Amino acid sequence: MRASSGGARERQDARERRRAREFEAFAGGAGGRLLRTALLLTGDREAAERLLTRALAHTYAAWDGLGGEDPYERTRQELVARYARSGRCHRRGDGDGPLARLTSRERLVVVLRLYEGVAEEQTAAALGVSVERVRAVRAGRPHGGGVSGQDRREAEVRRLLDGPRPAVPAEVVARAAERGRRLVRRRRVVRAVAWAALFLAVVAFGVWAAMAEPWHPPASGTAPPLWGGD
Repeated sequence: MRASSGGARERQDARERRRAREFEAFAGGAGGRLLRTALLLTGDREAAERLLTRALAHTYAAWDGLGGEDPYERTRQELVARYARSGRCHRRGDGDGPLARLTSRERLVVVLRLYEGVAEEQTAAALGVSVERVRAVRAGRPHGGGVSGQDRREAEVRRLLDGPRPAVPAEVVARAAERGRRLVRRRRVVRAVAWAALFLAVVAFGVWAAMAEPWHPPASGTAPPLWGGD
């Protein structure tokens, strides 16, 4: 029994080491583009790194279950979802730039469509808006107004989007991995508690069934006669 437990522990450690190696390779290769996306959305380096760290942590925690799913796509989806939930809390730090004049949702549309190249339908589904709304923002008329200056505005935005991709600091990857490991441990605890609760429920039901014997019909309240009638 002890040898079996030790073998399971070794296999788990091996999986965790493999996950860490693969995740670090992914974050080192794709992290620059993801950090650039976060920077375009937040306009603040500290906020962008914090946003990316949390998105990467969820990818780390889900790594073994990704299957054929692209980890970049998974991380970007998490990053976008987190920014969409907290976008109103961000204050862009790029002054009077073209993205600073947009709302958080409009910035998401512009960054996803022009920088990430996400299709209109996917962008609309990710943000919970109509395709027409996405097209309006993309055309430079987020509130349905005229299209004046569309080409100039798009060129201005593209110049901003085509900026250099920053390198992802090693500490961001390390923090994301550590946060991801905590998520993995937390999920294991939740699963263990759920299985324990299920086991206790089954045991409790078995004890109740043995005592109550619900499969037997209830006894009649009237005693049968000791002998036949007259």
